[in-house]
Amino acid sequence: MTAMTPGSNVPLSAPRVAVDVSAPVRLDVSGLLIAADGKVRSDDDFVFYNQPSGPGVTYQSDSITVDTVSVPAGIEKVVITASPDAAGATFAGIEPTATIRDADSGTVIATFTPPQLGPETALVVVEVYRRGGAWKARAVGQGYANGLAGIATDFGVSVDEPATAPQAAPQAPPTGPAVTDIPPPPAAAPAASTGKINLDKGRVSLKKNQTVSLVKGGKPLLSSVRMGLGWEPAFRSKDIDLDASVIAYGADRNHIASCYFGKLSILNGAIQHSGDNLTGEGAGDDEAITVHLGGLPPEVTGLVFTVNSFSGQKFNQVAKAYCRLLDATTGEELVRFDLTQGEPRTGVMMAKLIKQFSGEWEMTAMGEFADSRTVKGMVKPAAQAL
Repeated sequence: MTAMTPGSNVPLSAPRVAVDVSAPVRLDVSGLLIAADGKVRSDDDFVFYNQPSGPGVTYQSDSITVDTVSVPAGIEKVVITASPDAAGATFAGIEPTATIRDADSGTVIATFTPPQLGPETALVVVEVYRRGGAWKARAVGQGYANGLAGIATDFGVSVDEPATAPQAAPQAPPTGPAVTDIPPPPAAAPAASTGKINLDKGRVSLKKNQTVSLVKGGKPLLSSVRMGLGWEPAFRSKDIDLDASVIAYGADRNHIASCYFGKLSILNGAIQHSGDNLTGEGAGDDEAITVHLGGLPPEVTGLVFTVNSFSGQKFNQVAKAYCRLLDATTGEELVRFDLTQGEPRTGVMMAKLIKQFSGEWEMTAMGEFADSRTVKGMVKPAAQAL
C-alpha cells in the first residue's frame, strides 16, 4: 500500500478500482468523466447519488468505482470529488481520506489525505487517468470555496442559472493547483449544489434513480421499517403471481441472505416476509417485508428489494406496480416509488437500501428489469446494481 502526497501517482494493475472517500462527517462524493478538452461530454458524465451510473463508472455510498475496461475511449480521466453534505460546511478540521482499492478483491492500493485544508467546501480528491494505454491514479487535493457546483461548472456540467442577477463571487484563498482557464461561477451557484433529500418535509415520492436519506430532524432512522410492494394485473389480464423478496449484501457486494416466500425470516429475525400473494388482487400492499434496521448484523450494508413473476408473465402485463417504505411502528408512509413502465421481462429490482459510513441508510428507486422468475436469479444482477 502506498501513502500518496499531492501530485503523486500510482499504477493501477486492477481493471476495476474503487475510490472510497471517508471523513468524520457525511460527504457527497461524485465522479466526472472528462474528455480530452477537460470537460464532460454531457451531464450524463456526472455520476453521483442521484445519477449513480455512467459509462464505466458507478456510485455507491461514499465510493466511486471505475471499470477501466468499460470507460469509453474518448474519456481521458475520471475525477473523484467530495464535499461536506451539511450546507456551508468546510473541510477545516475534517480532512477526508481517499482509499484506492481493487474493487473485486478489496486489496488496498493506495491512500491519500489532502493536507492543510481550511475554507474549502469541495475538493477534487483523486484522478483515475489513462496514459499510454495504462491506467494510473493521481492524488490531487485541489480545493474549491464555492462547493460542488463550482467543480461541476469548471468541468462543463450544466448548473441552473439563478432567477436574479448574480453578484460577483467573493475571493477565496487558493489551496491547490490554480484554476485559471475558467472564470469563477456566480455566488448564487452553490444553491444549485445537489443536497440529498431527507424526510424532514414528510413523505417523499421518488422517480427512478432518485435517492432519499432516511434522516429526520437531523437523526438517522434506525427503527423498524416495512417495505410494502403492490401490483395489479393489466387490463383484461388474468391473475398474476408475483413474489416480493429482499436480498442482503455485504460491503463487497457479497450475497449474505435472501428473504422470500420460501424463507420468511432471515438474519435472526431482523428481516421478515409477510407471505405469498398468488393473485395481486385487492387494495393495499400485496406483500410486505419488515426490516429492523437497528437489528441487522454489521456486515449487512445493502438491501435490494425485488419482484419476480413466478408464473412467467411479463411486467408489461402488470399495472400499478409500486413500492413504499413505511415506519413499521406507526404505519406512516415515508417514501413511495411508482413503477411507471413495465418491460417484457420476469424480474424487476424495485429499490435498494444502502448503509452509509455514518451509519444512516439511504433508499434509491431502481426500476431495473431482469430475466428471472425467482429471487435466486436476481442475486447477481442486484449485486451489480448496488
